Amino acid sequence: MHHRKPRTGSTPRTAIGLGIAATTTAVMAAATAPTQAAAGSRLSRDVAIAVDGAYSHADRTHVRQFDESFTVHEYGPSIAVTANNRATAVSAGCSLDRPCRSVALSYQVVTTAGRGARLINATNLSRSVNEHCPACETFSAAYQFVVATPRRFTLSRDARDELAGINRQVDALKTSGWSISRIGREADELARRVKSVLDREAARAPRATGSDPLADFAPTVTMHRYVR
Repeated sequence: MHHRKPRTGSTPRTAIGLGIAATTTAVMAAATAPTQAAAGSRLSRDVAIAVDGAYSHADRTHVRQFDESFTVHEYGPSIAVTANNRATAVSAGCSLDRPCRSVALSYQVVTTAGRGARLINATNLSRSVNEHCPACETFSAAYQFVVATPRRFTLSRDARDELAGINRQVDALKTSGWSISRIGREADELARRVKSVLDREAARAPRATGSDPLADFAPTVTMHRYVR
């Protein structure tokens, strides 16, 4: 299971669960490899940056490739939050009698709070490329979930357990042997379940006190979907 887990410097609190990274005042730098999307989480006192992605490259040597990423970043109040999530699948140079299959799935959850929570700079992209590979199957899907609340809150233990379970099901798609069309449907259904978990969590999040007009808004969950 290829999770984009950043190397950690000083981390006051890390959530328990597969692929779930929770940060308060930590600074975490990403490890980057030529064949992998950069991923990580950086949080200064007022600015948070989350970068996640999946990258799959199939060719004559590696005919069937599947990469996935599933990461949760929990941030407290921040002046500015940037979230970047990408899924890229490439099939290159395979023959008609032995076509390639390349799949990339990336799920990113970012929670943030305070008066700047709704001003998050979010980018969610997917890209599928066939390079001299007319019979190849190439599929990419990026799912991004942004939770904005007026006051600080953390995901419940039940929610983390549910997300970890969904994470395992995303990973299981890798060895399912299903068609590309079915993988796409299953990926969408798992994204719908993530949204359901987050909607429930947002419903219990602390409301604004009314003392700060800029932070007087109802908790929201925004889902971005990009499938190619």
